[in-house]
Amino acid sequence: MSFVKNFLFGGVKTSEDPTGLTGEVADNQTAKTEEPIVEGKFFPRTLYKYNGHDDEKIFIAIKGKVFDCSQGRQFYGPSGPYSNFAGHDASRGLATNSFELDTLRHWDQPMDDLSDLTGQDMESLNGWLEHFQNKYPCIGELVPEPGVNI
Repeated sequence: MSFVKNFLFGGVKTSEDPTGLTGEVADNQTAKTEEPIVEGKFFPRTLYKYNGHDDEKIFIAIKGKVFDCSQGRQFYGPSGPYSNFAGHDASRGLATNSFELDTLRHWDQPMDDLSDLTGQDMESLNGWLEHFQNKYPCIGELVPEPGVNI
């Protein structure tokens, strides 16, 4: 219930995870991983391995930004409600509030330019982007791999 309350009413800003169920951190501090991650560029192929299965870390891309969501493993890791977003660009799924696998592009497909999303979808996506920026460290950007995603 606290997740719904936090989501609808803004939540408590002292939480490391989106549910507000775990330890407290300072107001302006974002969740940190155990090992520092060097900020860099990710191709869809390299992002894919950070899905919680192939690697312990969980990275999710939104609007070209890659976030380390390892601290939210209960949501984005294996068996979590958002697990299909791990290691992918989750932009379309978040924008359309769809958790179906067909909203995700495979690593060997052209990157989704999101050009067909409605204004309401983009507003929703921007809200999710703000949420991720406030909760998880941005560790890089998602870029197309030459000869693969272009």
